[in-house]
Amino acid sequence: MERKRISASNIRSVGYDPASRVLEIEFTSGTILQFTGVSPEVHRQFMNAPSPGSFYQDKIDEHYPSKRVR
Repeated sequence: MERKRISASNIRSVGYDPASRVLEIEFTSGTILQFTGVSPEVHRQFMNAPSPGSFYQDKIDEHYPSKRVR
C-alpha cells in the first residue's frame, strides 16, 4: 500500500485502501499498523486534522481492529 507522508510528531506516513477500508499508519518508531473497517470519511478527517496524532488517539486507536505489519 502506498503511504503519504504527513506532518505529525509520532506519525510518519498514512495509506488507505477505500475498496478494503484498510488504513495503514507508519509511526516514526518504524512500526506499521493496519486498521480495518475505516470509512473513507474517517480517513479524510484524519488526513485533514490539525493534529493527526490527537485524531489518531481519539478516533482510530482502540476504535478499529488492528494488526501489526512491522
